[in-house]
Amino acid sequence: MKRLPLLVSLLIIIVALASCDSVRDLPPIEAQQQPGEYLLGPGDEVRVTVFGQPELSSSYLVSDAGLVAIPLIEGVEATGVTADALAERIAAELRGAQVVLEPSVSVEVRSYRPFFILGEVADPGRYPYVSDMSVLTAVAIAGGFTSRGRRDVFEITRAQDGMTFQGQAGPEVRVQPGDVIRVLERYF
Repeated sequence: MKRLPLLVSLLIIIVALASCDSVRDLPPIEAQQQPGEYLLGPGDEVRVTVFGQPELSSSYLVSDAGLVAIPLIEGVEATGVTADALAERIAAELRGAQVVLEPSVSVEVRSYRPFFILGEVADPGRYPYVSDMSVLTAVAIAGGFTSRGRRDVFEITRAQDGMTFQGQAGPEVRVQPGDVIRVLERYF
């Protein structure tokens, strides 16, 4: 008889811990989500080539304000556009400032902004983004799970279309540059 209250108390604690899992309240991030064309953002490094103008051709960092500062023209807005769209904007600015009469510009991404991983991994922190990386790959880059790390569901904070949202993700979901991944603690 004395064991019954103990078992009931233990059952209540287990149910309470299971219901505390805040990640269940988050919307799922789909595993099949195809990331379309890459949109530039602060922290990306781009290589700008202005053909016939070696003094303008160089690597530039997208600033925190979302601008690329190219000599002889104002900063060019780079946040939320593709590399091709940025090339068109730079060409228009060079033409408008009459720096180059008929500029031919190309832009390529040299390095992506990093992703961040925290929680139950061996070495949480900031890491360089790798194209087509899954959450499980990100965990491996961060040294793997701790003994308490939950392996089935993760929390991702992502900026998209000028808004930040949180979602739950499985290990196969693709990571995007700038994502913050939280590896949760398992209870048992």
